[in-house]
Amino acid sequence: MKLLNFRKKSIDNLDGDDGHEKMNRTLSVFDLTLLGVAAVIGAGIFSTIGFASYHGGPGVSILFVLIAITCGFSALCYAEFASRVPQSGSAYAYAYVSFGEVFAWIIGWALILEYAIGNIVVAISWSGYFNNLLQGFGLHLPNWLSKGYYAAHEPITVLEEAVKEGKIISPEMKAQALEATQFIAACPEIFGHRILINLPAFLIVALITAVAYIGMQESKKLSNAMVFLKLLVIALVILLGFNYVTPENWTPFLPNGMGGVLAGVSAVFFAYIGFDAISTTAEECKNPQKDLPRGMIYALIICTILYILISFVLTGMVSYKELNVEDPLAYVFEKVHLPWVSYIISISAVIAMTSVLLVFQLGQPRIWMSMSRDGLLPKRYSKIHPKYKTPSYATVVTGFLVGIPTLFMPSSLVADLTSIGTLFAFVLVCLGVLALPRIKKVANKFSLPYINSRYVMPFVIVLFFYFMYEKIIESMQNMATEGLSEFLFFIFTLIFTVLTIVSIVRKFNAIPIFGALSCLYLMIEIPYKAWIGFFIWMALGLLIYSAFGFKNSRLNRLK
Repeated sequence: MKLLNFRKKSIDNLDGDDGHEKMNRTLSVFDLTLLGVAAVIGAGIFSTIGFASYHGGPGVSILFVLIAITCGFSALCYAEFASRVPQSGSAYAYAYVSFGEVFAWIIGWALILEYAIGNIVVAISWSGYFNNLLQGFGLHLPNWLSKGYYAAHEPITVLEEAVKEGKIISPEMKAQALEATQFIAACPEIFGHRILINLPAFLIVALITAVAYIGMQESKKLSNAMVFLKLLVIALVILLGFNYVTPENWTPFLPNGMGGVLAGVSAVFFAYIGFDAISTTAEECKNPQKDLPRGMIYALIICTILYILISFVLTGMVSYKELNVEDPLAYVFEKVHLPWVSYIISISAVIAMTSVLLVFQLGQPRIWMSMSRDGLLPKRYSKIHPKYKTPSYATVVTGFLVGIPTLFMPSSLVADLTSIGTLFAFVLVCLGVLALPRIKKVANKFSLPYINSRYVMPFVIVLFFYFMYEKIIESMQNMATEGLSEFLFFIFTLIFTVLTIVSIVRKFNAIPIFGALSCLYLMIEIPYKAWIGFFIWMALGLLIYSAFGFKNSRLNRLK
């Protein structure tokens, strides 16, 4: 069966002059750094950081460092590709030159989870903060315009499922279901069905899509302005918050041990998603081979420093036991009787999530544009607007793909599926670097530092088996009863062992190996339900590739 194409692009021919319509090169390293900060600092710092702090206590700062190091390895690999493959498309374009077409398609398909599906969640969260802001001004949207149909019914559905499964029904669960019933009852009815749509979420997606459509220059100005505003608010939170810190709250530093810290892996990683989005703008950079790597790494460093400081402020102002809330930053300032600060934080949250929406709405169309140029999607996806020099058709499709589901989808679209798709892309980018031909260093061009695996990987694998011995034995013994999670850890152990041996024998660069293994480990820490959804999504993508992409592939036609 010949339905999959493993042919690779030649990296020697990727000089950015491939006969396609050109885009305006307006982005400097400063702009790229701010775009990276805009993409990263969003819903994570205003919501998921509370969940991680609740489980890890003050020691959650260790997790931010560990995740930052993991993302740092991946960022270095992205930077190496960006300096050698100066084209839009991010991990998709990188996989094409490393592993071949079918893997490139798989990555492009997986990145939809990060950009488009992830933006649906961000837009719905944005709507919640926006509605709270309106209420602060004494304004109220009608119930039927403020929440989607399935989102409104969600507490009722949760209660019904708990009753069917014989679970204990908590008073909070009953109260939420009753509140949802009253909320729905106040909505208009047509043909026996209540009408509920999330209008704010749809409108913000439409507005951001319009900005992305009319040009990178305009998008850059708006994004930079929003980044400066939210950085000012975060600086205020840190400086003011440290004045209300009680050092006793930092003791014990690891109240639940490292197990509690690692329980926040998915939540903390979700807070870092987005730094790779700027690699989709390669064709709009003034000097992509130099500026893209620097912008990506600078953004990661800035965000890590801010996250660590924020985690110390949160766990120092109140006990970590109180932080399992949706709006931890606003909560801690209400606890110290500074409600005006919590209101400023709510405004900043709206601005922060708006900037995330913008960066991701810029990223998804450019990935589709690259896939269309290669023949894997219809030609119209690579159409460049004659005036605005943006991928106009792909931008409009992205707007509909994100905007329409926000009208009715629930906010329970968890971060797990987005995280697993992103980590999968990171793994292939890291491994893809190993497939690149070695070249001499060039001045004013990023080059990945070389660390010989032969000298470091033996120590790494010894430490792994020393600390993970009991877990390895448990996974082998419980694989038949515990299900997919134990099986995934066993597979990870095998991959770790094989990759270590190969890297030592072949003298591979240890940095991509560290990046791939770190991301793989984070993947297996994600709940198994997300893995099932991921496998289904990937199978659907391969069916579409077999039906359209394979026969229309540009490389396939050139054979």
